[in-house]
Amino acid sequence: MEQFEVRTSSARRAAGTCRQAVVGVNTSGNIEVLVERVLPETESVVAVTTAVTGYRDLWQAVIEDFFDRAATGGLRFDINDGGAKPDVVSLRLRQGVRRMEIDV
Repeated sequence: MEQFEVRTSSARRAAGTCRQAVVGVNTSGNIEVLVERVLPETESVVAVTTAVTGYRDLWQAVIEDFFDRAATGGLRFDINDGGAKPDVVSLRLRQGVRRMEIDV
């Protein structure tokens, strides 16, 4: 089991007013992402829990690319990984941001 966090300063606040959302499911080849609006508007963090060890550099690259492309200020992402490929990780993170943009 490997656990780590990737943090960034965010120039843009995540849109919307939704307080939390869940996307995906923790099954083989997939991931579950919990997104919460709990951080200051200039911060973002992705916390990863995965049973697949040795891929932290790849995770870091995928998450940093996601941070570069999305407005994530104020959001915390908790990932429970079931062996997802990088494209699925990126997809679920983007879906999480989209769910947070929906005003609830």
